[in-house]
Amino acid sequence: MARLPESFVYSANASRVVFGAGSVGKVGEEVDRLGLQRVLVLSTPQQEDFALTVASRLAAKSVGVFAGAAMHTPVNVTEQAMRYIQEKDVDGLIAIGGGSTTGLSKALALRTDLPQIAIPTTYAGSEMTPILGETAKGQKKTITSPKVLPEVVIYDVDLTLSLPVALSGTSGINAIAHAVEALYAQDRNPIIDLMAGEAIGALAKALPTIRLDPGDKEARSLALYGAWLAGTCLGAVGMSLHHKLCHTLGGTFDLPHAETHTIMLPHALAYNAPAVPDAIDRLKRVLETDDPSLALYELAGQVGAARALKDIGMPENGLVQARALALSNPYWNPRQLDENRIGRLLHRAYAGMPPLVE
Repeated sequence: MARLPESFVYSANASRVVFGAGSVGKVGEEVDRLGLQRVLVLSTPQQEDFALTVASRLAAKSVGVFAGAAMHTPVNVTEQAMRYIQEKDVDGLIAIGGGSTTGLSKALALRTDLPQIAIPTTYAGSEMTPILGETAKGQKKTITSPKVLPEVVIYDVDLTLSLPVALSGTSGINAIAHAVEALYAQDRNPIIDLMAGEAIGALAKALPTIRLDPGDKEARSLALYGAWLAGTCLGAVGMSLHHKLCHTLGGTFDLPHAETHTIMLPHALAYNAPAVPDAIDRLKRVLETDDPSLALYELAGQVGAARALKDIGMPENGLVQARALALSNPYWNPRQLDENRIGRLLHRAYAGMPPLVE
């Protein structure tokens, strides 16, 4: 058992969670429970057909589908959706998909305070958080507000069975990243420690199985369970170096979100490892390893994910800018940020080298 903090504060976010196979069929009940009459269904272009199916199930209570959600929640897309909301006199939002659609829903809720029902189809976890990351003019900014927390989250394992194997792996490791940083958060507490350990264990067990058998419903359920817990951790405590680096790289260089998290997590954990012995001890137990950062690097290999920033579109000449941005706008981290160490971390991540604890 990890050492108990001398004092802590735990605040639970008020979301209703509906978990289970076939639970998307309850979306109409949730719309009625919230008293909604004119709901807009949101999705990416790739998931428009399913969004239309859900909208048709709601019959007269749906005003249609906006299928323009995009990665990193660009403000210009939010503005387009805002015009649609105003034209259709929308009174509620349903977000179907991963972090891109959830992000759009949150951005709209921030501006309108409309109630949200999130139906995740990936393991991103952002549906459980009051956090929104928006991108404008190449910069991604993070906002925390209770207004953006979805009122209802529907987790239906059946919707994840068709999630591509590659995205399943990176989306799942993205979720693990939330739980890992929760273990050494400035405002960590015993409840979140328990959730984080459970989330990491569930996902680390499920993801390699999904790679071998994407239709394994038990593994898919375990991964979705882990993603829910990891998202809860993300929504309850602050994050540190890893999330700062990923927001910097994703927003500035337009890198794919989940893949960036997958590549950066082992390196960020290795950087902070000397300062967080309790977290490292818990990770050793959960991952059954003597080197948690290397184990996460190897997990990325097991799920077939890219392990080098150069392989997902990062320009080598952007590393200096990324280092400068990572050190800007001071934020809490368990280990002091060192310009040279951050530079070496980014170089190793760019090249796809194993993480180094120094």
